[in-house]
Order: sequence, then structure tokens, then C-alpha cells
Amino acid sequence: MYDVSGLPGLETAAGLLPPDPDCFFLIRRPPQPAFCDAVLGFTGYAERTSGHFRQIQAAPLAVPLIISFSSFFTIALGRAPKQDERFACFTSGLYAGPAVIDSFGASACIQVDFTPTGARRFFGVPMHELAARMVPLDDFLGPLAWRLRERLGAEPDWNRRLGIVESIVYRRLLEASAPDRKTAIALRRIATSHGSASMADIAAELDCSRKHLVEMFHRNVGIAPKTYARMVRFHRVRQLAMSSGRAMADIALECGFSDQAHMSRDFMEFSGETPSRWKRRVS
Repeated sequence: MYDVSGLPGLETAAGLLPPDPDCFFLIRRPPQPAFCDAVLGFTGYAERTSGHFRQIQAAPLAVPLIISFSSFFTIALGRAPKQDERFACFTSGLYAGPAVIDSFGASACIQVDFTPTGARRFFGVPMHELAARMVPLDDFLGPLAWRLRERLGAEPDWNRRLGIVESIVYRRLLEASAPDRKTAIALRRIATSHGSASMADIAAELDCSRKHLVEMFHRNVGIAPKTYARMVRFHRVRQLAMSSGRAMADIALECGFSDQAHMSRDFMEFSGETPSRWKRRVS
């Protein structure tokens, strides 16, 4: 049995659930240092419980690659999924809203979380083609996607499963072109400022027009730079709210919102719920 103690809980429609080893299995592995600019981490996930389970992911900043080798997930962006919206091996580009994921107690998968520029290199297409879409993995890997699904299902050891996926990801990244330098600089500026950096200042630092900055982001990140910065700021709000007992009005001011109502509008856009409802649900 793998030790999942200390792993963060799962944010679900029922609240923040602890990683109960009797119901859920999680194993996580960081990327090799040489690939930290492209990959955020690898996760193995399996359910050991019956019934309907719903996860809600609020405007993720990572681009996930999911390889399921058990039952399908049903997934939709910005709403509850329909029964026919089933996916096994897939990816989804950045989306400025929540993803709703339903499973039914028998799911097992490996997930790779890419940085936006890492996803650009791995998938080899302009990221705006993936943004706000669920895209089957066979669109990129062809029959290899289903062979990989079968291979992972036949392998009983989770560490070896992660190793199989790691080797494919690293090999493909090594064969890809280098990340766009200007995009990497812009992303770093947005991250270090927690989303408060001025787009005009970033464009000036890169010696490009704001129009070129937007075009560069659509190509290499998938969404506009201002939207990405707002998502970064939204995640900063959630981080501060979870790690301190401070009032949301104080957090709004620290994060650069004009007032708490402004913050609440962004919170609703990116998560589908108000800050107060979210705090009640995860507390």
C-alpha cells in the first residue's frame, strides 16, 4: 500500500475530501529537474468506492494529459457533463472557468500536468487550438494512445506505470523545439507578480507591441495574457484564503482588486461559485 498521508485533499462538489486510502488512491511524482519548465508533475489516481463522485477544478493553470485505463470520465467545461460526454485518454487546454468531472467509483488513470509552454512543445500545435476544448489523445498520438491505455491497464505496479508515461513524455519533449523565450519571460513576470503585472510593462520589457504579446500568448499559451494574469490572481486569492483566517475584503485589496465585489465577479467566473460558498464548501 502506498502512503498517501500528507497529500492535499480533493476539491469536490461535496467539499474538500481527505485522501482516504480506503476510498481513493493517489501517488505523485515530481518531474526530473531538466523538465521542470515543461512538466509540473505526474499523478496516479484510482477510486475504491462505489457511487457517483464529482470533482470541480476551478480554471486550472496547468494543461492536463489524462490516460485512463479503467472506466471513462464524463467531463464538461463550465457546466455539469452529459452522459455521452465520455473521455478516456484526452487533454484540455486552458479554460477561464471550472471543469466538472464525474466518475463512478471505478476510475484509474495517470495524469501529466504540463505548463502551457510544455504543452505547446509536447502536443506540437498552437495552444489556441486546445483552449476551452476537450481533445482526445489519439488526435496527437494516433493508435499509440490506445496501446498506451492497454499497457498501463496490464501493468499492476503504479511506479512502473508512472515510469512508462514519464519516458514517453520526456522523449517527446526532447524531440520538440525549445520553448519560446519571450513567452517564458512573460509567464514568469505574471507568476512572480501574482497576476498584477501590467501587460504594457511586459510588452515593453519584451520590446514588442501589446498586439504581438496577445498573438504570442494565443499561440503558446492558448488564451490572452490578461486572462491568464486574472487566473493567476484568482488562484492567489484562494491560496491566501486557505492559508490564513483573513477577511476576503483584505485579501481582495492585497491582490489588487478595486473592491471585494470585483474579486467576487472574477471568483464566480473562474470557479462557478461565490467566495463565501466556496469557503463553506471546503472548510
